[in-house]
Amino acid sequence: MEKKKTLVKDVDRTLYDIKNTNVDSYRVSKGLTKDIVAEISSMKDEPSWMLELRLDSLKTYHRLSMPEWGPSLHELDMDNLITYVRPNTSLKENWDEVPGDIKSTFERLGIPQAEREALAGVGAQYDSEVVYHHIKEEMIRQGVVYTDMEAAVKEYEPMIREHFMKLLPAKTHKFLALHGAVWSGGSFVYVPQGVDVKVPLQSYFRFNAPGAGQFEHTLIIVDKGAKLHFIEGCSAPKYNTVNLHAGAVELYVREGASLRYSTIENWSKNMMNLNSKMALVEKNANMEWVSGTFGSHITMLYPASVLNGEGAKTEFTGVSFAAEGQNLDTGTKVVHAAPYTSSIINSRSISKSGGVAVYRSAVSVLPQAHHVKSAVSCESLMLDSVSRSDTLPVMDIRNDEVDIGHEAKIGRISEEAIFYLMTRGLDEIEAKAMIVRGFVEPITKELPLEYAVEMNNLISMELEGSIG
Repeated sequence: MEKKKTLVKDVDRTLYDIKNTNVDSYRVSKGLTKDIVAEISSMKDEPSWMLELRLDSLKTYHRLSMPEWGPSLHELDMDNLITYVRPNTSLKENWDEVPGDIKSTFERLGIPQAEREALAGVGAQYDSEVVYHHIKEEMIRQGVVYTDMEAAVKEYEPMIREHFMKLLPAKTHKFLALHGAVWSGGSFVYVPQGVDVKVPLQSYFRFNAPGAGQFEHTLIIVDKGAKLHFIEGCSAPKYNTVNLHAGAVELYVREGASLRYSTIENWSKNMMNLNSKMALVEKNANMEWVSGTFGSHITMLYPASVLNGEGAKTEFTGVSFAAEGQNLDTGTKVVHAAPYTSSIINSRSISKSGGVAVYRSAVSVLPQAHHVKSAVSCESLMLDSVSRSDTLPVMDIRNDEVDIGHEAKIGRISEEAIFYLMTRGLDEIEAKAMIVRGFVEPITKELPLEYAVEMNNLISMELEGSIG
């Protein structure tokens, strides 16, 4: 009797590959020019300083070279990419006023249901603009600000001007410069001092237009002693052309504050996901990253924490799943810039059917940062002989009074582990199924399953027989 092999199915994308046609009211020409950047700014009626920032970013973009490391980006052709697509609706605060075709997409993804049952506020972006934004009255009474970035630039201009692209300046790398030039959409959150937002806020970014880019900007300020959980969800249908996502996330976690930022990324396999995220963490503050990366053709994503105050802490928890046609280059960066700071990094990745999963991290301890603690654990599981997994940790330690640990594992399912479980009464099929599920369980239990409603459809594992 022929021995069957274990099957670990790809992400079931039936829900996410729904496409809408003719849902945009305007789009700029292909390419990236000064006129296009000025056109985007003019349509948004932005203050002059924002136009200057855009144009300066454009100059920086043309000056900087493409990354010389990581996955190849040769398929990306900016001359044939559309950088701004406006949907056929303005921003609505009443869900019933959102156009039916766009509304039905978000309803299938479960966003309205999640808002009713488990969220304090929701923002929904479609292509280049936010189409729906709402926050509960209780949050408003507490002084919490949650609005779209376009409105924030005008209504909270001094605060935005002080913080916008200060953690992630255009000169950081070419795609942040691109973002600075053509950004559109995104969310602004301000949590006042001492306020505990007990129910999460969520922004969901839906990409629909083929051959285009999405460049939302998220800016969150959690003031002294405040607490917030923010959830970011992303998805797009599959096309036979390259799409680009190059958003930016800037997080300010003030003294004694706490922020958890959870992301579920389920882009289609024609997407290049070149997102940038950074948090500035002050004295005795806590920053948590929870990241699930399941989609895209290529991802380069490394959320960063700068521990800038004594006693600051950060924790990164990540899981990625790379199948055929995917190169997921993910990880994190931590800069210990103050004494008595600590970081914990815990990452899991699975690759199958020729997929490539790379874990990349950088932990830096500056000379003034004594009594630092950092623990790094990254594990990768390859489900066949044609897939690839690498771990590339870098540690730059410039102070001797530190406690640093690192553990990395790459491998396949252990025959010894299978044998051990079989001696405890499990058959071979169940033993292997338990090992695969157990491998990702420490990470997936941290993902906001009860709030990120699309998560239940992201990864379906059906195991039958043996991996080999």
